[in-house]
Amino acid sequence: MMGWRDELRALAASLGSWVRRGTNALERLLDRDPYHIVGYRGYAANGRALLLARVLQNEGLLDPDPSHSKLRNLVAMLKRLESDPLPFARVVAGLPGGDRELIADDEGFIRSWVDLETAPRRGWGSIRLDLANSDGIPGVGEALYLTPPDSAAYGVISDMDDTILQSHVTDFIRAARMVLLENARTRLPFPGVAAFYRALEKGGTGGEGNPIFYVSSSPWNLYDVIEDFLEAQQIPAGPLLLRDWDLGPAVLRNAGHKDGVIREILATYPSLPFILVGDSGQEDPEIYADIVASHPGRVLAVYIRSVRKNPEDSTVIRDLAERVSQAGSTLVLADDTLAAARHAAAHGWIRDEALDEIGEEKRADEGGGAKAPAPGVDEVPAAPTVVVDPSLKAEE
Repeated sequence: MMGWRDELRALAASLGSWVRRGTNALERLLDRDPYHIVGYRGYAANGRALLLARVLQNEGLLDPDPSHSKLRNLVAMLKRLESDPLPFARVVAGLPGGDRELIADDEGFIRSWVDLETAPRRGWGSIRLDLANSDGIPGVGEALYLTPPDSAAYGVISDMDDTILQSHVTDFIRAARMVLLENARTRLPFPGVAAFYRALEKGGTGGEGNPIFYVSSSPWNLYDVIEDFLEAQQIPAGPLLLRDWDLGPAVLRNAGHKDGVIREILATYPSLPFILVGDSGQEDPEIYADIVASHPGRVLAVYIRSVRKNPEDSTVIRDLAERVSQAGSTLVLADDTLAAARHAAAHGWIRDEALDEIGEEKRADEGGGAKAPAPGVDEVPAAPTVVVDPSLKAEE
C-alpha cells in the first residue's frame, strides 16, 4: 500500500502536471511562435529504429558563438527552458514501408520504435517528420538514428555532465551559473576527453566504428547545447538520450531514467559488449554496479572520473569495485583521462598510438589554463587512481 509520503509525492506530481498544462495552454493563446519538430538522435538494429522527437514552439535561437555575452547566453537559455510543447501533436513519419502517424504525449514528446522494412544501412540514417494538419505551418523535422557497423567490437555508454562536459553538478551554484551563462562554444570538456572518445570509436584496429551512446540526466531542452558542444569539441556523434524534467518528485531522481535507458541499449545489441564511462559525483557508480551484476560478461570495463575528494573511501565506490571484481569486469577510478586511456590500450580496446594524441590534446587543453579543474577536487594532491582488474592479477 501507498504510504503518506508516496501519496503526497503523487499529489504533488499531479498538481504540477495540471498547473503546467494550464500554463502552457494560456501561453499558446498569447504566444504565437510557430511550431516545429525537433528530431533527436536515436539508434537502430534488426530492421527497427528508435525514433525520438518533440514538437515545440520555435523560439528562433541563434547559433552559439564564443563572442556572445553572458546576458545573451542567459536569454537564450531561458527561451530554451520556456519553449512550449504542442501536446498530443500528430506527426507523420516517412518510413520505407509507407507513412506512419505518431501521436506525441502531453509534453510534445514522441518516442517510438518504428519498422524500417528493409535492413538499415550501417551508420546514420534519417526519418522525415511532418506535422499532420499543420494548417500551412511547415513544421518539418528529421530524426536521425545510428546503426552500428558489423566491424564494431564494443559499444560505449557514457554520461555527459562531469564525465565529458565540465558541469560542476556537485556544486549547485556553480552548476547553475555554468548552465545559464555559458553556451555550447564556451562550455569546457575535461582535458584529453575528445581524443580519448575518438580513440574508443576507432577501437583497437583503428577502423571499428564502435558506437558511443550518451546517456544523461540533463533535460531535452538542452539537447541542442549538448549536440553543438560535441561537434565543437570534435567528440564523436552518437545517440543522445536525455530526460524530461517534469514537475514533481521524479525530477530529483535520475537513477530510474539512466538505468532504464542503459538496459534498453544492452537488450537492443545482445551480442555487443560495452564500456561504461561516468563520474563519481552522482548515481553513476550505483547504476553501473547494478548493470555489471545483472549483465555478467557484457561489461568490459567501467571508467569513473573522480569528482570528489577521496572517492576511493566512498561506500558506493567500494561496492562498485567489489561487484565489478565478482563479475570478472574491470574498474578504473581516476581524475585523469590518460589513466583510463592507458588501461584501454593495455587491453587492446584502443590503439597504442592513440595515447600520444590523447596526451598531446590533454597538454594543449591544460596549457592555456582555460579549463577549470574537476569539480570538487580543486585542492591538491589529486585523487589517487584505483584500478580493479582481475585479468591483470592473473598475468602477474
